[in-house]
Amino acid sequence: MSHGRQVSIAVPISAGVVCALVGFTSSFAVVLAGLRAVGADAHQAASGLLAVSVAMGVVGIVLSWRFRIPITAAWSTPGAALLVSTGAVSGGWPAAVGAFAVTGALIVVTGFWPGLADLVSRIPGPIAQAMLAGVLLPLCLAPVAALAHHPLVIAPVLLTWLALLRPAPRAAVPAAFGVALIVIAVSMVYQGHGVEVSAIIPQLTPTAPSLTVQALTGVAIPLYIVTMASQNIPGVAVMATFGYRVPWRASLMLTGVASVATAFAGGHTVNLAAISAALAAGPDADPDPHRRWVAAFTSGCVQVVLAMVSAGLVAVVLVAPDGVVQAVAGVALLGAFASAAAAALTDVDLRVGAAVAFVIAASGVAIAGVGSAFWALVAGLSVHLLTRGRAGGTTPGGSGPSGHAATAADEGRGAEQ
Repeated sequence: MSHGRQVSIAVPISAGVVCALVGFTSSFAVVLAGLRAVGADAHQAASGLLAVSVAMGVVGIVLSWRFRIPITAAWSTPGAALLVSTGAVSGGWPAAVGAFAVTGALIVVTGFWPGLADLVSRIPGPIAQAMLAGVLLPLCLAPVAALAHHPLVIAPVLLTWLALLRPAPRAAVPAAFGVALIVIAVSMVYQGHGVEVSAIIPQLTPTAPSLTVQALTGVAIPLYIVTMASQNIPGVAVMATFGYRVPWRASLMLTGVASVATAFAGGHTVNLAAISAALAAGPDADPDPHRRWVAAFTSGCVQVVLAMVSAGLVAVVLVAPDGVVQAVAGVALLGAFASAAAAALTDVDLRVGAAVAFVIAASGVAIAGVGSAFWALVAGLSVHLLTRGRAGGTTPGGSGPSGHAATAADEGRGAEQ
């Protein structure tokens, strides 16, 4: 089949560069905030960002090269937002690292055992999305509070994002991040602060993991569910819209193993890209769908390069004026919040359960040492089960992104046979 005039190989290569830059700069602040929230110090957070950046680059390179389709990998941005809302856990940073490793192991098991994906699919999509929306809400409110308290340093970041939101939406958050770096640099010069040379040298800081009940229930399980429901499953769906069938088992196996490996260096999760996947898999990457894998391969290579500057970015961001990082993280998550909130309210029969899940997740209240995300799922599902008979018997998992889990697994198995 002809795809028209063959375009230069530079087209998919440039698309891959853009894909990597957009994905990295749009969520760097969120991931850093998540690692810091669960107890990582500056060196441990820099190590985690280095490890997960290299891992997602390598995973994208391997999958795109092996299957010749534009599969891109990413860190879990919603998962990082979950970490922010969870905060410090019992056992501190080692317990968080142990929870990261458990999450990776669960992803590996999901690749081997489709029944686990089916179990995830039994969680009604609106309730899972309501939990995510509740987790994201406080982070999306942060720029408003920051603007009220520090208007001179926050306004340039938000105005840049707003100015580009309509003409160049994909560039809006990266540009806001760039302006934030300029604001930080000016502040450093004005206050006479500097960054030590040793702080910008990339290095891994291993952590011996531990396991606590609070870390497992408050971090590992919600992080696994959020990663599957908001990254892996939608990532497969995005690829399907462009005619690609993602090798489900191979993808989960590789991302899961990468997640376990990076956990010991502080990385939280590696998964299939969802939103940014379209940048490499869409027609803008190359009119010929058989050449778009080059964009994903290039994106992986650029991610590895960006990993080398992550330590320097961490060192700079950590001396930022109050509110600057929160402003960037907030605008970066607004789109995800809007999508999650909309999906949470689509099904009338599930609306009350979704609302319960939303308000509990947004409250940030920990009960018995377990974070609000876990209790949001428990309460949302409980309300749904109590009201299901009166509401008309909606099938769990029948709507929202989580409802695609079984289909994604089936398609993946079919592609590998």
